[in-house]
Amino acid sequence: MMSAAQSPTTLESKLKALQCHFTWDLDHRKSILLRHRDYLEDIGTEEGNSWLGHIYNLRGFVQYQLGFTEDAQSLFNKAAEAFRKIRNADQGPWLVVNYGDLAWLHHHLGDQAESQAYLSKVHALMKKYPSPSQDPQDQLHPEIYAEKAWTLMKFSTDKKPAADYFQRAIRMQPDMVEWNTSYVLGLVSNFWQNYKGPEAELLEKMRLAKEQDPENLYLAVHYLEQCAKKRQKIKEEARELARKVLRNPVSSYSGIRPLLRLFINHVSIDEAIALAEEALGTHPEERYLKSCLAYCYKWKIFKESPKQSEIDRAISLNEEVIDLYPHSSFAKKMNLAKLYLKLDDCRDKAEQMYQELLRRDREPADKQMLYYNYANYLHFYRKDSEASLRYHMEVAKIPLQSIFRKKSITTLKKNQNTSPIGREIEEFLAILPEP
Repeated sequence: MMSAAQSPTTLESKLKALQCHFTWDLDHRKSILLRHRDYLEDIGTEEGNSWLGHIYNLRGFVQYQLGFTEDAQSLFNKAAEAFRKIRNADQGPWLVVNYGDLAWLHHHLGDQAESQAYLSKVHALMKKYPSPSQDPQDQLHPEIYAEKAWTLMKFSTDKKPAADYFQRAIRMQPDMVEWNTSYVLGLVSNFWQNYKGPEAELLEKMRLAKEQDPENLYLAVHYLEQCAKKRQKIKEEARELARKVLRNPVSSYSGIRPLLRLFINHVSIDEAIALAEEALGTHPEERYLKSCLAYCYKWKIFKESPKQSEIDRAISLNEEVIDLYPHSSFAKKMNLAKLYLKLDDCRDKAEQMYQELLRRDREPADKQMLYYNYANYLHFYRKDSEASLRYHMEVAKIPLQSIFRKKSITTLKKNQNTSPIGREIEEFLAILPEP
């Protein structure tokens, strides 16, 4: 019988004090979880990935939240094994989060004794591996800060805490090059909204990170992309880098998606398509590569004057990719609707796609994107300016700062003096609160 000291109430209070996925206030709405599951699966499980333990931990949490408890336990166990191989040690502070997750999992499964056992393991590790910092704010070991940072970088809309945790981890353990690489990539991707440094400083940070992590092709592609934005000549170097990326195992971490973007924007869309076709030819069953090829064709259609056969190829690819990502295909369906509009005999399909998307409940950010695109569709293809403006108002109503909200407000301001509903728009804008 469980003693008073180990009562469920006391145990749960101790569990709540742990640092793990179950206590990090991660969004566990089903639509978000399904999207993240697809994203994490596309990273792959190739040995040698320094984030493999973290990937398994996060996948375990996602699977638990989706109701797949056996999968969750298996993934948490794989995480522990991955950490042992990567760190070349059976025990260490990198297992604190993993053991915390397992403590919570067994608690939820009703096995309080096993939960208590993992809780004890966590406490033993934290006692053995305290924070090496003298700063009272750095209470956790850098391994914990790094995993928390990586997780929030993937899972949270507010990226600022992730940036802070990465900086703390790097400050305490600067020899962990993958932490610095991830932090710098966050700067490049504008994840860290609080970064206000000059572009030259960012490029230098990337150059130094690249020197420290020369085998990271994902970083190398991003560095080259930044060089291209500075109008440096990068075509030949990009082609050389492409050969290396294509030799990498298939993964969203391989660098192929940013490489294709680099080619689309700074080399040639046709070369990007050829690279994606080559990769898919080598790995014909990889859905991630099919999505990469669909991405290339999308820009071929939207940026250039495509042939009929290219539009047909783009549509068929996007339809296939949507089937391969049934739970995270919202943006892909938006793209498909736009592709349908390129063919006169497919415009009814575009309308059907929009109506299907409008019928479903959406997250606020998705609603903004959908309403904005539908507003443009109504204006340019249906020639219904009033309905279009009303959808721009729907975008603006959603209290979330985004490029879509900004553009919709701009459109409304431009039309408030000329539209038949201009007075209504003027009154709407006058009381529109800031997000």
